[in-house]
Amino acid sequence: MYVYESFASTQSLIKHLPLSMTYKGMKKIQPKPGQESVWDYPRPPKLEATNKTLKIVFNDIVIAQTNRGKRILETSHPPTYYIPKEDIEMQYLQEVAGKSSFCEYKGMAGYYHLQVDDKISQNVAWYYPNPSPQYAALQDHLCFYASRVDACFVDDEQVQAQEGDFYGGWITSQIVGPFKGGVGTWGW
Repeated sequence: MYVYESFASTQSLIKHLPLSMTYKGMKKIQPKPGQESVWDYPRPPKLEATNKTLKIVFNDIVIAQTNRGKRILETSHPPTYYIPKEDIEMQYLQEVAGKSSFCEYKGMAGYYHLQVDDKISQNVAWYYPNPSPQYAALQDHLCFYASRVDACFVDDEQVQAQEGDFYGGWITSQIVGPFKGGVGTWGW
């Protein structure tokens, strides 16, 4: 509880900082019309449907494409996008035995490797086989690390991978930070 209260206090402080001020080396970026600030995203994270076209390309193959995705919005992080399994070319993915991680909100995650011909990307995507009730809509969806494939797109815009690769967020021109994940941002 102490860590959450500390984070909530930091989140509140950052939201109310004048744009000219910084916090632990981070300067708040004011969103322009049509943009979202990751500092306005909630904690616990919000799950919402998106009808934007999500596409993943690896070794010249479209691995996934959907307009039935979900996105998770969490304070200080770019959105993570979840794609239904039925919109993924699952024949290229192999479930990773013995690898898991735990999210305090969504539950226990498993991972997949991706292979197209001789090209392999390890731990390229994660999923929640039994997500917690609040995030039940994530069942049978995968979320891909943009840095571990050749390209990810939201509509026609190629995304930039979130620095640090721990969180797996997708950065587009509609999202402003600064973003947690890079060197020196752990204490935000």
